[in-house]
Amino acid sequence: MTDLRIAVLGVGMMGADHVARITERIKGATVTVLNDYFPEKAEELAATIPGCRVINDPLDAIADPDVDAVILATPGPTHEKQLLACLEAGKPVMCEKPLTTDVATSLEVVKREAELGRKLIQVGFMRRFDHEYEQLKSLIDDGTFGQLLVAHCVHRNPMVPPGFDSAMIVKDSIVHEVDVTRFLFDEEIVSVQIIAPGSNPQAPEGLKDPQIAIFRTASGRHIDVECFVTTGVAYEVRTEVVGEFGSAFIGLDQGGVVRKQRNPVQSSAGERKVAGIWGGDITPSFVERFGAAYDAEIQRWVNAVKAGINVDGPGAWDGYAAAAVCAAGVKALETGEIVTVDMVDRASIAGA
Repeated sequence: MTDLRIAVLGVGMMGADHVARITERIKGATVTVLNDYFPEKAEELAATIPGCRVINDPLDAIADPDVDAVILATPGPTHEKQLLACLEAGKPVMCEKPLTTDVATSLEVVKREAELGRKLIQVGFMRRFDHEYEQLKSLIDDGTFGQLLVAHCVHRNPMVPPGFDSAMIVKDSIVHEVDVTRFLFDEEIVSVQIIAPGSNPQAPEGLKDPQIAIFRTASGRHIDVECFVTTGVAYEVRTEVVGEFGSAFIGLDQGGVVRKQRNPVQSSAGERKVAGIWGGDITPSFVERFGAAYDAEIQRWVNAVKAGINVDGPGAWDGYAAAAVCAAGVKALETGEIVTVDMVDRASIAGA
């Protein structure tokens, strides 16, 4: 295969950004087909890309012989049908979150892919490709902090679009911390609690903002998330993990800050002394940091597809797991109770 020929479905903000990324920065791929609910928007963008065509029916775009792989940046309610079409056509697909908009259809997609006997679906949880999260994951896996105990997360947006409701804070925002938790701790979330403090006076009427999410993992570890989407200030994403030997904090726009034990020193009295150290480097702003994560995500996906692996990152199961946790989170928001996550056993689905 020479260049991977990609169809991008949905050319809103995310889809158009991926088109620009593939055209300008990604190696080994070209955009050959565009599709959007508003054809004129797709035509305008296609006119800027040599050899690119617009196909108005998304299923026809997926099936087109000039398409090797697909990026779905369409609205969530369309994903199930489009993902199943990709599976039927045997075409690798990068699906922006959510996998689908409910747990049952997400599970059906997982099962249908498993029946094929090969992975075709990657889900766009891009934080896994951010250099700070990658560094943090490496430190955890290397045993730097010993047994991981808890994590504290902050997720703040300056504003949200009209129509953004309280449940969407869970499904559209906290979902990122769901995936980060599963990525860093390498285990499933088994229960969710959502605490809704007094709402921000500047939030739209009826929006419960901020929200505090508390996750419990299968081994009993604790993760808490402050999600505040109408700060009016800026975009902030921070994560701190704490283990038996130290902690690390990312998201300060200056690189990761690591606190860990030095080698123990014996005093003259024979007592064990441990000094702490910390350090961090200045890094680019949010735009550069997460822009690079998206670049890495798409480049690695392109490379994986060309190598016949198809997936290099979170897959369909990760999308299903996130949907299950978020469904429990919405129920917890509504009831005020701790809600157990209802998920099938992964081992029960061969190939998942």
